[in-house]
Amino acid sequence: MLVRLTTITTVMLLSSARAFTTFGVRRAAAPRAAARLFSSEVTSPEPAMYALGVNLAKQMGGQFRGMIDQDSAEMDAVCKGFEDTMKGQLVGDPAEILAKYGPEINKVLQERSGRVVDKMKEDGAAFAKEFVNVNPEAVTTDSGLVYLSMTEGTGEQPTISDTVEVHYHGQLIDGTVFDSSVQRGQTISFPLSNVVKGWQEGVAMMKVGGKCTLVVPSDLAYGDAGSGDTIPPGATLKFEVELFKVESS
Repeated sequence: MLVRLTTITTVMLLSSARAFTTFGVRRAAAPRAAARLFSSEVTSPEPAMYALGVNLAKQMGGQFRGMIDQDSAEMDAVCKGFEDTMKGQLVGDPAEILAKYGPEINKVLQERSGRVVDKMKEDGAAFAKEFVNVNPEAVTTDSGLVYLSMTEGTGEQPTISDTVEVHYHGQLIDGTVFDSSVQRGQTISFPLSNVVKGWQEGVAMMKVGGKCTLVVPSDLAYGDAGSGDTIPPGATLKFEVELFKVESS
């Protein structure tokens, strides 16, 4: 979950009405917490198929987070279009439907995605400001990264060309944990050059044996694209990081 995004992830409706096209994301190898599709609380008579629905929503839903009004007829219409297509009950040719309404969908999604990203960035900036207010020893760098030393290390200090071994605990600003080596109970090693810019800068400020908190603005993390269904577009991220080892390349 820490890896640097190298291409933009987005979903758009082709004006040629062929269908939705998803542009892929290429990532360096990095672990992430395994997704649990459903729990014992699932009451559906077909739990495996329910889990399939959850999986489909997780794959697509993150890219439309905040862009579909869930308390209006919009969500019902989206679900109805999905259901009719899956059941082969569409009235009319799907290509013609997409050709007719594709430009309108693209326009609406573009407008709403911009508002969602702007709001996420505003909330992230407010979170970072409040974090510094309650932690006066925190340092805000020229890039906008917030660095708070929790335990000062005494060992080697890494550079961008080194490989580091760390524990980390990553959260959204609402407290949602999106990835955590601490919860998995196993440290992770990776080249520092392979991770997001906020980590490149923040971990390079540490020494072995140290622990810190990083508040990483979106432009030093996953930017306007976000990352899958776990990190929204424009999201500011908060990490606790403990540095165990540095290996020179």
